[in-house]
Amino acid sequence: MNIIKSTLVSLSSAILLGVSSFASAIEEDSVVGVGGYDLVSYQTSKKPLQGNGNHVVQHKGVNYLFSSKDNAKKFSKNIEKYLPAYGGYCAYGASVGKKFIADPTVWEIVDGQLYLNLDNSIKSIWVKDIPGNIKKADKKWPNIKNVAASKL
Repeated sequence: MNIIKSTLVSLSSAILLGVSSFASAIEEDSVVGVGGYDLVSYQTSKKPLQGNGNHVVQHKGVNYLFSSKDNAKKFSKNIEKYLPAYGGYCAYGASVGKKFIADPTVWEIVDGQLYLNLDNSIKSIWVKDIPGNIKKADKKWPNIKNVAASKL
């Protein structure tokens, strides 16, 4: 009887460990960057296009979706060119030492770099001094990059 009980406990532990690992893997693999928008389209179209699950490139644990196979290839060949500044957080927020989730439809390309903002109201503040705000954000970003938004 003890052998059966011991086997059941071991089997239960293995199942729980497997489920936990599986759930963790799903969670890590299901992070979608920039709200699912095609990062290449910001620089090649009049407005950003929604990506889709047919064209996915994973970079540092984040899945980026693209509207075409060609855009996915372009991204893969020059990832840094297309990634948004400040990890995709609000550019103005970074300039004041905060991490606000950005709206992927509120954006600006400055010198080939994609900048996102929280909303149009915040963007209207940011655009009043884009070079100054970028300079402030570039200075603050290294200190907040690895800090949880809730801790700032």
